[in-house]
Amino acid sequence: MKNIDEILAMAQNVQNELEKAQANLDTIEVEGVSGGGLVKVKASAKGRIIGIAIDDSLMQLSEKQMLEDLLAAAYNDARAKADAVSGTEMSKMTSGLSLPPGFKLPF
Repeated sequence: MKNIDEILAMAQNVQNELEKAQANLDTIEVEGVSGGGLVKVKASAKGRIIGIAIDDSLMQLSEKQMLEDLLAAAYNDARAKADAVSGTEMSKMTSGLSLPPGFKLPF
């Protein structure tokens, strides 16, 4: 069994790696689309919205409800892609750590 200093050092290393991975997630971009590309939402893998693009054909008062629906769908698509990328990146980070079975991050 490892002594307490080794365990604390390991925990500090895990925390440092987790912070690096979290910072890296904000640099990875994903794009959610809806309406066959009429609406696009660009987000970071951390979930921060970077930009929204709306096709000019949707800029009519009669298309307001459809535009609102497409914005929500594009955002949800971007969020799902961000979650997938985040999970992949965090798995990469934890694969090199010797964690006990069933131990999940973040704490």
